[in-house]
Amino acid sequence: MPATAFLFPGQGAQRVGMGRDAYDASAAARAVFDEVDAVLGVELSKIVLEGPEDELVRSHNAQPAILTVSIALLEAMRERLGERMPVPSHAAGHSLGEYTALVAAGVLDVAAAAKLVRRRGELMQRAADAIPSGMAALLGLTLDKAEEACAGTGAQVANANSAEQVVIAGERAALERAIDRAKEAGARRAIPLDVAGAFHTEVMRPAQDELNEALAELNLRPPAIPVIANTSGLPMTTVEGIREELGRQLCGCVYWQRSVEYVAAQGVDRFVEIGPGNVLTGLVKRIARDAAAVSVADLDGLSALT
Repeated sequence: MPATAFLFPGQGAQRVGMGRDAYDASAAARAVFDEVDAVLGVELSKIVLEGPEDELVRSHNAQPAILTVSIALLEAMRERLGERMPVPSHAAGHSLGEYTALVAAGVLDVAAAAKLVRRRGELMQRAADAIPSGMAALLGLTLDKAEEACAGTGAQVANANSAEQVVIAGERAALERAIDRAKEAGARRAIPLDVAGAFHTEVMRPAQDELNEALAELNLRPPAIPVIANTSGLPMTTVEGIREELGRQLCGCVYWQRSVEYVAAQGVDRFVEIGPGNVLTGLVKRIARDAAAVSVADLDGLSALT
């Protein structure tokens, strides 16, 4: 049996209709949708399954929607596979996906997590509205070179996704300065991202500070398995460590490459992405080339696990 890690996607993976087959065919998945609808007091399931897209893409909807679909698929997996269900040794998630990973590891229940990430989405949007800012993916530049390009500009490295892709972010003028320096340093391209603002930078400080107030009151349980922290690429094994990570994640870099490399070094040779899209699966194939990487974005994806 391969040693397995579960991965969970972040914001941007959303699409209208995601999770439809699980909702229709799995009572366990449908129960997750129903629980989130009840705790949020809105028909999030309707927005997820029917749209409109301009409602789904709003951060306060997209974040709980992706978390809900990911956990619904996880529960459908358990229902369908039974004793054949893989038992993961680690879990990790990209940005928002870190919260989903914490649900999968038993740290939070899905209702509490959905309320928290809906608040997170609201606060992130408010912070983005307050300061014009953005993000750009740099192709062909190492993390070290990207950090050098940002130094002194006010921009920051926001995502270190793979050796081929580093995302930088910041206030608009700062970002433009950093992009110019990155191109001088040899970046092949700088691709502006279609996002509301500079996530995982100090632009999000007001959002992080308010979110920390909610985190302080949150009841967390010790994780059943190690969850890899975005901001360090190392495992979180205690409630205190988890609270500290969530308390800095919005303003800190997502070290995704480092996270995958750490898990692979522990002997994990199969990564299973659970949730909409397959972006993380593609990144794993570039980072841990000897490992298997599969995506469970719908019930058809279960065939790769049997």
